[in-house]
Amino acid sequence: MNKKKIINDPVYGFISIPTELVFDLIEHPYFQRLRYIKQLGMTHLVYPGALHTRFHHALGAMHLMDMAIETLRNKGHQISIDEEEALTIAILLHDIGHGPFSHALEHSIIEGIAHEDISAMLMSKLNEQFEGRLTMAINIFNDTYPRRFLHQLVSSQLDMDRLDYLNRDSFFTGVSEGVISSDRIIKMLNVKDDHVVVEEKGIYSIEKFLIARRLMYWQVYLHKTVIAGEELLVRVFKRCRELTLRGADLFATPALKHFIKNNISREAFMNEDHHLDIFASLDDADIMSAVKVWADHDDFVLSTLARNLVQRKLYHVDITNERPDEAFVDKLVQQAMKKYGLSEHDASYFVFTTSIRNNAYTAGDGNIGILLKSGRVCDITTASDNSNLEALAKTVKKHILCYSKDLL
Repeated sequence: MNKKKIINDPVYGFISIPTELVFDLIEHPYFQRLRYIKQLGMTHLVYPGALHTRFHHALGAMHLMDMAIETLRNKGHQISIDEEEALTIAILLHDIGHGPFSHALEHSIIEGIAHEDISAMLMSKLNEQFEGRLTMAINIFNDTYPRRFLHQLVSSQLDMDRLDYLNRDSFFTGVSEGVISSDRIIKMLNVKDDHVVVEEKGIYSIEKFLIARRLMYWQVYLHKTVIAGEELLVRVFKRCRELTLRGADLFATPALKHFIKNNISREAFMNEDHHLDIFASLDDADIMSAVKVWADHDDFVLSTLARNLVQRKLYHVDITNERPDEAFVDKLVQQAMKKYGLSEHDASYFVFTTSIRNNAYTAGDGNIGILLKSGRVCDITTASDNSNLEALAKTVKKHILCYSKDLL
């Protein structure tokens, strides 16, 4: 069988699958599952084109990694054939642990475990199935490989993951503020003292990258209506689990039912193989098929929330710099209790507060180093004459109040 395939990608054009092992990994059910997990959770409720998947993104990041390897080799840095394949596999599988709707349900299905942890676990399982051929890729992914700069290409503040998702998410949402010159950024990459750096002439492309990332967070990832949709999905899942733990028998696919009926701890998930196997069969379809059925459930809270999600009747969302006025929140809770005939606990599904944080760049956390013409490396915030970059390095916290629109 010819495994040297090409894939037509809407962002980059033709993407080549470089080796037979990479082809076999793409064909594996763990990876094929990513076709059915939306990259941007509930963002399609705001931007209808945002229906692209983790499958798209993983292939795009793999393509950019191929470009980065070629660039660094052309600048005299030795990257062996084995390291090239390992880098390709590490970036291809970096998001394989995402659950349904990506970040939206990340800490709802299993509390206390991030998708990166699940990615590492699935990569270990694949390594067993492929007789140890992923060992170097796993070491690079986990940052235990001696050549540290290889890990930075997979996971850092300027990695192939971020370079792909900004352009891809901009393309599918139509939000042009996120468009970055990933080709130019990659051509400006170099390595100094085992760290990935950017040559000085690429400094303006990096400024644009950081500003684009900040704008995409506020305009797309943390858009108030996206937050409304994702918080509604989280509340639906929370209510279904609450009812199930009280003894209710809710419709769900076998995989979803496993995670609704069992409050699985991080430790149990990490140490008991069957949880991972079941998780690896979950995707967006499990969630939405259940939500559509729950819309007709006898429980008022669950049916109302589920129906609102299906029909896009989302929460009203206020995003503010200060905490919401407690008296106003209490008034809304009382109105929900009276209007729907609910207890204070059940009313909290219709009125609640939370918070969000956004920082485009974290100084000191794997800095983006600029390689000056003198050979010295300094941080982007120091090298740049753009004073806005210092502001981008600060974490911005916003407070959120969500409530049903019919309460006012």
